[in-house]
Amino acid sequence: MQGVRRCRPLSEGGIRLELSPTTSPLAIDVEETTETRIQRLISENPVVIFSRSSCCMCHVMKHLLTSINVHPTVIQLDDHEIPALTAAGDGGVSSVGDSAPAVFIGGERVGGPESLVALHLSGHLVPKLIEAGALRKDSCSQ
Repeated sequence: MQGVRRCRPLSEGGIRLELSPTTSPLAIDVEETTETRIQRLISENPVVIFSRSSCCMCHVMKHLLTSINVHPTVIQLDDHEIPALTAAGDGGVSSVGDSAPAVFIGGERVGGPESLVALHLSGHLVPKLIEAGALRKDSCSQ
């Protein structure tokens, strides 16, 4: 199971990702721009949730995904990093916003909690997760 990743600024202007609870911090190349780092995280992880640390809807999205046996990578961005999300994924996406998180599945921006729930209720979420490699076909009941 993947832990929550929290982005913390380093004194040199770089970023450190902290995995909790059992892994140690991962240092990020200080030469890597925030936009590049976000794009890399989207491409390296089948399911990524970006949110502000103060966003409660991230918990709702994570709970929905874990209830179908998917463990997303959760990245908490600092306020100054939020605008960089607009440059990442799908050739430019809207930002996380003031309170809603943004979820990416298979490198594609799905949207916020409403979009994720709508995908689930329409029966399209599980096939999308299977296609992204986040869920095995034999491990779901849908």
